[in-house]
Amino acid sequence: MVDIARPPEVKRRKKVRRILLGAAAVVVLALVTFGVSQLRPAAPGVERATVWVDTVKRGELTRQVRGSGTLVPENIRWITATTSGRIEKRLLRPGATVTPTSVILVMSNPDLKQAAVTAELAWKSAQAALENRRASLESDLLTQQAAVATTESNYNQARLELSANEELFKSDLISMLTLKKYQGQAAELKNRLTIAQQQLEIAKAGIKSQIAPQEADVNQKRAAYDLVLKQLDDLNVKAGMNGVLQLLPVEEGASVQANQQVARVADPTVLKAELRIAETQTKDIRIGQLATVDTRNGEVAGRVSRIDPASANGTVGVDVTLEGALPPGARPDLSVDGTVRLEKLDNVIFVGRPAFGQEESTITLFKLDANGEAHRTKVVLGRSSVDKIEIREGLQPGDQVILSDMSSYDQFDRVKLN
Repeated sequence: MVDIARPPEVKRRKKVRRILLGAAAVVVLALVTFGVSQLRPAAPGVERATVWVDTVKRGELTRQVRGSGTLVPENIRWITATTSGRIEKRLLRPGATVTPTSVILVMSNPDLKQAAVTAELAWKSAQAALENRRASLESDLLTQQAAVATTESNYNQARLELSANEELFKSDLISMLTLKKYQGQAAELKNRLTIAQQQLEIAKAGIKSQIAPQEADVNQKRAAYDLVLKQLDDLNVKAGMNGVLQLLPVEEGASVQANQQVARVADPTVLKAELRIAETQTKDIRIGQLATVDTRNGEVAGRVSRIDPASANGTVGVDVTLEGALPPGARPDLSVDGTVRLEKLDNVIFVGRPAFGQEESTITLFKLDANGEAHRTKVVLGRSSVDKIEIREGLQPGDQVILSDMSSYDQFDRVKLN
């Protein structure tokens, strides 16, 4: 065979065509690469049953805060031992109904019994000393009265003699000197009588002041004896009020010291709720606000009566005084849930509280569209309640949002609900 030489133009056209085809391929590949890079990643699928979806609403929002706690009696009495002693017998057990005179414990103290005997003897000795002093003063008073009577009798006799001698002087039967003698005797006896009467009055008035120290000593000894008798009586520990015996932290045979707590009695008919509420939710709580306490066997209305001035372990104590009838089974130390009503907001946009996000903050939520996809949306939150929160910006009534924890999808801006 003989090769036929190709014209140069043919070779040139084929070379140009190859170059154009290569360039076109490069361009197409670049366009494809660029287009693929601009595509969004496929939205991950989320089972709708595993997330909490809520609808944004407009209307009335009642702001509330909630806390848990226990029921405690309003009237509680801790009973302390007035003196040291030994527990001989526990007559009652916790849960027993008591009256003010109900004896809960019987204690013993031999030293106190001896102190009672000593105090009684001291009191009776002081009484005897007082009686002796009173008898002595009365005897002195009688002696003074006798002296007054004698002086008065002598004075009366002198007056009679003076009167008779005055008649004799008028008849010139006695001299003036004799008459003056009788007049002097009568005047002297009158003065002595006056002095004796004054001394008698002073003696009468002085009896009270002279026996006052002995009477004070008797009263002091009697008070000491009464105190020991009361301490002896207090060895029979009494409830002191109507109620129920709650605690009895001592056992028979145990020794207790003075002022040691040995029992606690409470009135179970008047209870209050002591709630612990998160400190971040208590800034708007005020005394007198309405509250509801759930005993898990019924609800009872009440009002906030006290707020702890300091927080502990991230919570603040709030006392709620109960105003309604107690549900059946309500008793001291019963666990309860309480809700405090803060205020009522009218014509606000709100939704259920999301898993994360505090009031007056900005968060992102997944908002659903008509195609079943949820897109990440910036939302500004306002005031909150127990299970709802105000929407300031980002959502409108009718929007549906996912309120569940979606932190595992933080790298995605949209998810697909299946």
